[in-house]
Amino acid sequence: MPKLTLADIQRLPKTDLHVHLDGSLRLSTILELAEEQKVKLPATSLDKLKPFVQMGDECKSLVEYLKAFDVTLSVMQTRESLVRTAFELAEDAAKENVRYMEVRYSPILHQQKGLTQHTIVQAVLEGLALAERKYDIRTGVILCGMRHISPEISLKLADLTVAFKNKGVVGFDLAGAEEDFPAKRHKEAFGRVLANNINCTLHAGEAYGPESIHQAIHLCGAHRIGHGVRLVEDGDLLNYVNDHRIPLECCPSSNVQTKAVKRMADHPIRLFYDLGLRVTVNTDNRMVTDTTVSREYLILHEQLGFTLDEIKEIILMGFKSAFLPYAIKRAMLAEVVDELKSFKPSSLESKKEQL
Repeated sequence: MPKLTLADIQRLPKTDLHVHLDGSLRLSTILELAEEQKVKLPATSLDKLKPFVQMGDECKSLVEYLKAFDVTLSVMQTRESLVRTAFELAEDAAKENVRYMEVRYSPILHQQKGLTQHTIVQAVLEGLALAERKYDIRTGVILCGMRHISPEISLKLADLTVAFKNKGVVGFDLAGAEEDFPAKRHKEAFGRVLANNINCTLHAGEAYGPESIHQAIHLCGAHRIGHGVRLVEDGDLLNYVNDHRIPLECCPSSNVQTKAVKRMADHPIRLFYDLGLRVTVNTDNRMVTDTTVSREYLILHEQLGFTLDEIKEIILMGFKSAFLPYAIKRAMLAEVVDELKSFKPSSLESKKEQL
């Protein structure tokens, strides 16, 4: 098995289908935006700010992990900051050869200074469009309802998703703390989205058991599942997910940090893949987790024994799982398949040169 390096994986075309805008800012940008907007941060230097927004191994739970967002959201309340952070996220992804990315966020979390939800969505789409013009990346937006906020708000966000259908918004999600906030409370919002032929995904099976995944699929009509690590606890449901090719948006490093899994060696992505499930690899929060898509694949390679051929297959699963029209997806897949066929890791290239 050829040994892959981070540089090898960075060269591979990739997707990131589960990445939160408000968890993926650059540290330096947080400081600059805070200075511009006169926002008080818990620290004013890169080194001192890091512990407040980057959750290391000492993070105890999903609830603790989510505290970082208090900091990031404090500087994401203006139109300019949303354009900038969306552009920079797409720029950072493009630089590691992410070809397709779906960025998710909840507009209601960016209204502290009076921005309308329409303005917020338009600002993020503008930032992503700027990056698309400059780099070889395609993007889509997923709007999020929040589990702990009233179902009526989710319904309004569902209507917003419908309003921006075919204008850059490609799906609807339900995010936030899982325990005590069941997805079924937000069923009406998902009904609205599905009735308008829009894709949806739900965070489920991360901080709560397989019942959460069951609700996401059978009560809310999820086309994909965010995280889904607890699926391993219900074999019957696992088989249903497998048989219906419902993709799992796996975020390995994030799952270890939030204690959804105890350690990387315990992550079920290896089992899911071996059983034939459609698994995708994603960052969740590039900054909070301090990761990239390439680093996530390197972890799979080095710690969970995924070979280059297996990584290529998961990459294709990512493109197959995209919330894109079939014709566009098919063309993109054909291009990526050709690239993956001709890809050679640097270790093999150097051997060829020696010969």
